[in-house]
Amino acid sequence: MVNPTSELVNALRERLAIIRDEESRRDAEKHTARLREVSERIDKLAASLPKPIDPQLAHFLQRKSYDKALEFLEGETPSARKN
Repeated sequence: MVNPTSELVNALRERLAIIRDEESRRDAEKHTARLREVSERIDKLAASLPKPIDPQLAHFLQRKSYDKALEFLEGETPSARKN
């Protein structure tokens, strides 16, 4: 059985890897397509999380504060920077 939370963490990590991939950025169209695909997957996984979702996590996901959502899911204190 697939664990939506684990899959969400993986997708959030993948998004960061894509952002950091300097070679990928050389082809802007492909890079943007990769980011769009992983963002759509993140949205679908977020919608499939067991209810109720922690209000703070829900806030991060709704605001597309994906770095903070990943920190939250990994048990870290989300940074104070604004997104």
